[in-house]
Amino acid sequence: MKLEFLVLGGGREVGRAAIAIKRNGDDRYTLFDYGISFDIDDKPILPLSIAPNKLKAIFITHSHLDHVGAAPLFYISSNPSIYMSKFTAITSRIMIEDFLRISGYYLPFEFLELDSMMKSVTTFNIGDRIELDGMIIDTINAGHIPGSTMFRVEFREGVSVLYTGDINTIDTRIVRGACNQKLDAGILVMESTYGMYDHPSRERVEQIFIDAVKSVVEDGGTVLIPAFSMGRSQEILALLAEKMPQANVYYDGMARDILELMLLYREHVNRYDLLEKASKVFTQVKDSGMRKSICKEGGSIIVTPAGMLKGGPALYYVKRIYDNPRNAIMLVSYQAASSPGRKLLTEGVLEDGGIRVKAKVFWFDFSSHAGASDLLNFVKQVKNLQRVVLMHGNEDSIYSLGYRIKEEIGVDFISPQVGETINVEL
Repeated sequence: MKLEFLVLGGGREVGRAAIAIKRNGDDRYTLFDYGISFDIDDKPILPLSIAPNKLKAIFITHSHLDHVGAAPLFYISSNPSIYMSKFTAITSRIMIEDFLRISGYYLPFEFLELDSMMKSVTTFNIGDRIELDGMIIDTINAGHIPGSTMFRVEFREGVSVLYTGDINTIDTRIVRGACNQKLDAGILVMESTYGMYDHPSRERVEQIFIDAVKSVVEDGGTVLIPAFSMGRSQEILALLAEKMPQANVYYDGMARDILELMLLYREHVNRYDLLEKASKVFTQVKDSGMRKSICKEGGSIIVTPAGMLKGGPALYYVKRIYDNPRNAIMLVSYQAASSPGRKLLTEGVLEDGGIRVKAKVFWFDFSSHAGASDLLNFVKQVKNLQRVVLMHGNEDSIYSLGYRIKEEIGVDFISPQVGETINVEL
């Protein structure tokens, strides 16, 4: 049996994940993810197009924009079936609405198309099995953020494909690691974001982080923690609730909305008790007056988007604490090469005006992606594997991981580019 893979995004790049799969002889594809990436000027980059009438269905792994952000495009003149976990559905709407509100660039879709998309969504619980046009799709925890899902597709001929989306194999306070049950697939389509890098021990990172926060607070300084609104903010709040429950902690922006949703959908949260505790012992920032008063306090901790300092309430706070050496800005999210957060880390200045920052600046590796060795170990778990398709990584990461897979496991890998069609016969 021959399978065709059409790479619409995410090939030898990080972001705009999108890959369509069909059996030889079929006239329609099943699409997995349809996300957006951004150029150096923060202009959205869409995946390559595919006609909606060429799709059987769309499956979305999670609600980060680089996996779902372009999906409303299909609902301009059509309404293809789209599947996602319940939590992914709710948070996808929030994330895309926010994106539409703040984007300064033209987008080919608006709120109307987003509404049409949401009306076409079929939700599932992770662990459910979906039967669709001769395929059986198993939904499996991906461990990346709450609601994140891997999809195992079995065709009627018995050939199977496992699509991971973004995965993390370790437990965090917010989500359990990717399912480590005995997986079986002839073809594995896997991310490779950190294909040449191993993350340090999570426990060690957490301890260094807590020690740094305590040091600043005990000296009377303010700690600003810019964090992604989806997942990272809540993980930091849960960690602080466990280690520093008496601290004067505030959380702002979309981090508030996502925290409230996680409390409603507790089945998607690993340490629900810590998240609930955070909501009770820490303080929501509700208006500009609160923001002003917080900035005048000493010894406070502020958790807020945006994680890369591209926008959100974090920009308000950073402009008010940057010039005091007793304060600290603690970055806990990935910092893209062109982001204001990366500029702050590497040059010690704010992007707006190039102002030199006197506050202490830290970065902590709280990644929600599996590192190279964890990815390799994940591949080793997959039974009857014949081929690995590596996506969502730069070339260095892909080839570093790919050669390790070939040498240590004996399975060949493919590294397609965007726009490439690959055929795999099993």
